[in-house]
Amino acid sequence: MRFEDSPPYISIITACYNSAATLPHTLQSVADQVNASTEHLIIDGGSTDGSLDIVRETASVAAVVSEPDSGIYDAMNKGIGLARGEIIGILNADDFYASPAVLEKVSAVFQNTSADCCYGNLVYVDNQDTGKIVRSWHAGSCRPRKFYWGWMPPHPTFFVRRAVYERCGLFNTGLGSAADYELMLRLIVKYNVDIGYIDEILVKMRTGGVSNVSLKNRLAANRMDRKAWIVNGLKPYPVTLWLKPLRKIGQWVIK
Repeated sequence: MRFEDSPPYISIITACYNSAATLPHTLQSVADQVNASTEHLIIDGGSTDGSLDIVRETASVAAVVSEPDSGIYDAMNKGIGLARGEIIGILNADDFYASPAVLEKVSAVFQNTSADCCYGNLVYVDNQDTGKIVRSWHAGSCRPRKFYWGWMPPHPTFFVRRAVYERCGLFNTGLGSAADYELMLRLIVKYNVDIGYIDEILVKMRTGGVSNVSLKNRLAANRMDRKAWIVNGLKPYPVTLWLKPLRKIGQWVIK
């Protein structure tokens, strides 16, 4: 078991494009974090709606890059390349941390255990009324074989040691909206990294996921999910990729 002398430095990466409506909430939730050493990196795709003005007025932002990119996962990869922290987290521009103590708890996991990754729970909130919970994703503890039964951690709550990205690779931008699924599948199932779980709500996400907007999008996502297994030389069960969306049904039962 690894025990570190001091809390690890955490880099938070936010990829954004024309996110002025929600970005202030995201920025503030990072700025409000307590008892954690952090930097916040903004990777912007060339916004024209005032997003950059908001970022530049936020003292807690360590660096901002604004240039065209090939999509959100390309932007995340840029952020990982710039990150100085030992630990890297991804916080989308319409998500925010559930409390000011989130990164303190994440830091403690990496400082006091052998974990190379950690994750927690997530809730989906109404796009306008962020105090209203729409779905609740209680992730549960991790065992790699759970991926074969459609399980995955909530990616916005997923924190990774930079050394793991260096060893195992970044986001596969050819996987579309399944790039986060492929990354976690690769790290947890293929490379069997040590992983910790924080049984608390870490992130609140506004509703509106692209992959679930229509049946057509869900089928396209299913094809990309299948490709995620293929590119890693892994073979899912026949039911794996159909169980993955079906597991979300329970998230609508708010506890």
